[in-house]
Amino acid sequence: MKTLVTGARGTIGRAVVDRLHTAGHTVRAASASPAELTVPAGVEVAELALDRPETFAAALRDVHQVFLYPQPAGIHELVTAAEAAGVEHVVLLSSSSVLGPDAANDPLASHSLRVEQALAASALTCTFLRPDAFASNALGWARPIGRSMPVQLAYPDAHIAPIHPEDIADIAVAALTGRALTGKSLTLTGAESLSFREQLAVLSDVLGRDIPVEHITRAEAEQQLGQHMPAPMVSSLLDLWEAADRHGPATVADTTETLLGRPARPFRQWARENAGAFTPAH
Repeated sequence: MKTLVTGARGTIGRAVVDRLHTAGHTVRAASASPAELTVPAGVEVAELALDRPETFAAALRDVHQVFLYPQPAGIHELVTAAEAAGVEHVVLLSSSSVLGPDAANDPLASHSLRVEQALAASALTCTFLRPDAFASNALGWARPIGRSMPVQLAYPDAHIAPIHPEDIADIAVAALTGRALTGKSLTLTGAESLSFREQLAVLSDVLGRDIPVEHITRAEAEQQLGQHMPAPMVSSLLDLWEAADRHGPATVADTTETLLGRPARPFRQWARENAGAFTPAH
């Protein structure tokens, strides 16, 4: 059984490729830029750009299942090509945001929701993985921490249950190699609820230096975030954090403990593994 892994240059895609290959499964790693892929010896490489349907047929040839990154552009053509190629199962890396109110009109949620809807309407067996906040989102603080500046937050006490990307990869591989998760829609979190302030305290402890937290207004946060993302997305993100600030500790959903019987990797582990990203050199 051959598995196509899209987005194989990404952190989770690469981890899925490596795990499947190590376990002896036949893997084809796909990317819009296949020449830039680094894969283990014996792993096939293919070009697949989710917004260029002309790349679909060759990438899907002889494939039985797909690990898919969400990209609404071209999704209907991809579904048609997958059905024609005889694909049996798709494991989608979606987002917990699809469960939010008015998700269809939310700029963060609609991206994944449109892909889910297209897959759900198809003849394919689908497993939806809906991770909540990634532990690696903390890399957004690398610049001020590396420069010994305060981390400015509009909602420093907003709680999330950050999940380690390696846990997502473990669950994805389990969905691709067994039947226990097939056809399910799973909301994934880490095992602990932490506010942004508490995450920064963990980073401070791991790095062995103080990380000041500065509370700023929503308007100031909109201005800062607006330098890197469109205004509607900024508004959606801040709405999410504002709600998390009001609601207190985050709900812990499915984890590697509940799904795979092994402990979820804590945020502290992610912080130790990525401490170098917060040094002055970065």
